[in-house]
Amino acid sequence: METNRVEAFSDGVMAIAITIMVLELKTPDTPDLHGVAQVLPTFLTYVLSFIYIGIYWSNHHHLMHLSDRVDGGALWANLNLLFWLSIVPFTTRWMDESSLSPLPVLVYGMNLLLAAIAYTILQARLIRLQGAESRLARAIQNDAKGKWSLALYVLGCLGAYVSVWISAAAYVAVAAIWIVPDRRIERAVSGGDE
Repeated sequence: METNRVEAFSDGVMAIAITIMVLELKTPDTPDLHGVAQVLPTFLTYVLSFIYIGIYWSNHHHLMHLSDRVDGGALWANLNLLFWLSIVPFTTRWMDESSLSPLPVLVYGMNLLLAAIAYTILQARLIRLQGAESRLARAIQNDAKGKWSLALYVLGCLGAYVSVWISAAAYVAVAAIWIVPDRRIERAVSGGDE
């Protein structure tokens, strides 16, 4: 099976997740800095989650462009990823509405961790399908960014009951690592690895 339908469906799910999150944003109660200050935490949690969905969208796009085909296993691996990404609006809202209480911050981190694990599973399945010498396999190689991300998510989850700021720092650090597009995959997509 070709990858274009997988990519189109995934694009739609991610777009809906972003739409749900933006619909949760409320305008300030007063038209002054005090009103803006009241909604700023909500806006910042939205921005972080938007960045995460955007990172997954971008990397998923590149992943699919380096894949010639998918099979049933890859379809289920992709659905697993989309499941965890579709929960991001819920965990974002809970974390925000709880004013960064430890349990919602932990659950948000677990959501991010499980999405990262799901992406890793999808990536591994696609590499297996394309072959060990494929452009995708050569682009990914040892995936140090992915491993660092998983470690930071675990740190963020474990830190939630020590200090939610440890968690927040870990989650922002992962976003910062990935906000710069993955040069390995970009080179492979543009044909620069050959």
